[in-house]
Amino acid sequence: METIKKNDFVELIFTGKTKDGNIFDTNVPSEAKKIDLKIEEKPFVICVGQKMVVEGLDDSLEGKEVAKEYQIELPPKKAFGEREREKVRLIPLNIFTEKNIMPKQGMVLHLDYQLVRIASVSGGRVLVDFNNPLAGKEIIYEFTIVKKINEDKEKIDSIINYFLRKKLDYTLEGKKAIFEVDKSLEPLINMLNDKFKEIMGVEMIIKSKVKDKMGDENNSSQ
Repeated sequence: METIKKNDFVELIFTGKTKDGNIFDTNVPSEAKKIDLKIEEKPFVICVGQKMVVEGLDDSLEGKEVAKEYQIELPPKKAFGEREREKVRLIPLNIFTEKNIMPKQGMVLHLDYQLVRIASVSGGRVLVDFNNPLAGKEIIYEFTIVKKINEDKEKIDSIINYFLRKKLDYTLEGKKAIFEVDKSLEPLINMLNDKFKEIMGVEMIIKSKVKDKMGDENNSSQ
């Protein structure tokens, strides 16, 4: 039977647990229901070897067979990293109150685009843990590769969704993917082009959307 190789695109179903059995992530509806997790009702497609999932899970996909169930155990360094003491910091309380946040011990929230945990609150200072909540823990993943993706459109859609979290209009012409996007999105497309070419062997070409002049004139005359 054919096995999965680096840069293959696959549809993956998975459940991540801590060693004590607590589910922290899944795209399996029956498992998500156990932790009241809302999940997208669409296939989860990734490119193997491109770090689109946790490192240890990504590494383990190579050599696996389609439609077979697997379970792996990952040490912290292959999962969410070791805990680092320097990532526990004292921060003035007013940093939070200025954002209308009243921190409490045990609270998990986003701060400076990171997920952090409030370790303690004392006087005017807050002890904040910037370590990933799963740092330092051994992790178990149960997963199945549902199928290998062969259609270029599905592959391109998965890359765009992962890196840009958007649905974009494009046409595929040979080794070129021509994107018709607003000018504001052009820098994001340009940033992604090298990675896109590496994975797909296809160049991203930008075609700016042309505004309807008649519509613009009508709007300006109102």
